[in-house]
Amino acid sequence: MTHPHTLDAHQAHSRLGDLIVLDVRTPGEYATGHLPGALNIPLDQLTRALPDLREVAAHSDVLVVCASGTRAESARTTLADHGITASTLTGGTGAWTDGGLALHHPEDNRHATWNMERQVRFTAGAVVLTGLTLGRLRPAFRLASAGIAGGLVYSALTNSCGMAALLAKLPHNRPRQGDLEAALTTLRSH
Repeated sequence: MTHPHTLDAHQAHSRLGDLIVLDVRTPGEYATGHLPGALNIPLDQLTRALPDLREVAAHSDVLVVCASGTRAESARTTLADHGITASTLTGGTGAWTDGGLALHHPEDNRHATWNMERQVRFTAGAVVLTGLTLGRLRPAFRLASAGIAGGLVYSALTNSCGMAALLAKLPHNRPRQGDLEAALTTLRSH
């Protein structure tokens, strides 16, 4: 049987009970709401989970989810490179909620943070404004604004984001002690 590389929100919703759902967003983003039953394995921790994922994928279909689908596709490609078949949710959690489907919101939402796209927009805007403002004093500061503009163009052309990769390393975007291990333990029990 061939597996589709993508599922839309309603296809995924109808199969939730049969899927192992991996949310590859940062823990802070995951805490703001995720697909029911999704396990949080951040993209930068995916290789650590490969042995467990290989085991579970042998008898269950895997769905990889992020906010928009970009990180999920990157994760799906990584899994495929390691012989693990997975699908992604077209449009990510945004498409899920746009389709009228509810996200699970943990009761303990102390660690909720902005989604990565919002963090990138805020950081890029802050650097551009700072560069332009300080550029009135010293024109060389405008180079920071130009650097961000160039980075945004590169990001669009390559469908990747270096700023998001850096922001993902900040403490509020990192797993709390034991969270990743708990996700892996749950994965092993499937």
